[in-house]
Amino acid sequence: MRIVFTSDTHGSLYPVNYAQNCPENTGLFCVAGQIDKDENTLVLDGGDSLQGTPLLSYYLAHKNEYEFNPMAEGFNAMGLDYYTLGNHDFNFGYEAILDYVTAMKAQMISCNVVDKRGALGIKKSVIHTMADGLKVGITAAVTGYVNVWEQKENLSELEVLDPIPELKKEFEAIKDKCDLTVCIYHGGFEEDLSSGKLLSETKENEACKIAREMDFDILLTGHQHMAVEGVTINGTYGVQPPDKARRYCELSVSGSKGNFDITSKLVSVKEPGKEYEQIAKAHDFMNGLTETVDKWLDEPIGFLEKEILPEEKLSVALHGSKVASIFNQVQLDFTGADFACTSLSNDPLGLKKSITVRDVLGIYQFANTIEVKSVTKKVLKTALERCAEYFDYDKETGKISISKVFLQPKVEHYNYDFYAGLWYEFDLTRPVGDRVVTLKKLDESEISDDKEYTLATSNYRATGTGGYECIGKSPVARSYSEEMPDLLIDYIRKNSPVPEIVNSRFSCKPQEQ
Repeated sequence: MRIVFTSDTHGSLYPVNYAQNCPENTGLFCVAGQIDKDENTLVLDGGDSLQGTPLLSYYLAHKNEYEFNPMAEGFNAMGLDYYTLGNHDFNFGYEAILDYVTAMKAQMISCNVVDKRGALGIKKSVIHTMADGLKVGITAAVTGYVNVWEQKENLSELEVLDPIPELKKEFEAIKDKCDLTVCIYHGGFEEDLSSGKLLSETKENEACKIAREMDFDILLTGHQHMAVEGVTINGTYGVQPPDKARRYCELSVSGSKGNFDITSKLVSVKEPGKEYEQIAKAHDFMNGLTETVDKWLDEPIGFLEKEILPEEKLSVALHGSKVASIFNQVQLDFTGADFACTSLSNDPLGLKKSITVRDVLGIYQFANTIEVKSVTKKVLKTALERCAEYFDYDKETGKISISKVFLQPKVEHYNYDFYAGLWYEFDLTRPVGDRVVTLKKLDESEISDDKEYTLATSNYRATGTGGYECIGKSPVARSYSEEMPDLLIDYIRKNSPVPEIVNSRFSCKPQEQ
């Protein structure tokens, strides 16, 4: 038999890069035209489907105007058999999930998501019989960190349980009823796959634990956006595709129970061809949505006084980001907080002088809201020490590079934060954890050890995710329901032409050589 597995497709349906407004070999319709499903093939997906492209952002804001769900159309065209939810699928609440599930022909599986309303039809596991009689037992789970990240109102009718005990129960329930056991886990590998080194103390990713404590034949993982063509851990064969439906996993399974031979490959999505054109034509009823989205994206909203060229990651981490300064100014103006912090996406993006909705959604791709935390000087310093960990410094050559901590197993440039309202300095010759050598207010006045201040940040960072537990443990002063992309659009409209914003003073020493 063969398994085709996608995960973390993040709203990628058409072969389009919306931010750069150009074609791209990606998307569910391209995958559908490429996989050539037969009776010996299972098509599975690991979640994080409902967030990530302007197409989905627009659709979710206007879903009552349409009689189809775009991502469901993509998966239905692929012949998807079973799927689970990823953490981002909870971002828009129960009704958005229900809209998606109702349009899907495939069966949703999750053993650790409890549906209190009972309308989603979730199954904890299934036994699927292939054409030749092979029985495949499939269960699934999402990372328990949904409870850390997600806004409470989006989980009012859902409960996310600890995945490990729930997967153990389900494995025991299916193992004697099938020949082959498969676990779809929306979470990644918590260990370096070459050295076995533990990468994090958190329970965000637990794939290695699942492999060691259970006896699944196949473990299909996601969440990390990491290309894992195939790895065996304690007898369990694991894979993971990268994000945005650019590549998918194809597994071949032969043999019999207890003696399976499993191989896999990562297949790149090809340039759209005849098969894609046929699928697109069969879905021409969606053209009205795509045309409306294009018009919306190209709507002018304002201007910058000067263009911001795409910002290279290490350079802006060392010298500051003009894009981050805009984000932080939006947060400061909207909340009135003392300080603000923000991160940037993994991609090096800038802003043209003339700005459209497309440009804003290209540089701020998540529907984050703002939370204001009450923080002390100690919390600020601890958070900045985490930022300073982003750099490796070679004392012999004077070379500064990006630490592997932020690159492996998943590229996480977005866990480096830029601060506003502060004057701060790093000394990279000092050991990690003791690199912050200056910490004052922007006007050079001292920050009191005994006073509490307010810090505006995203609801994502407010949970403490990314190594910022000090922020996560700080009390919430206030929170807002408005989403950052909307606030950015409003800010640019009101302040055009937007000048270069200087709302921090930052330096690293020694300077790059």
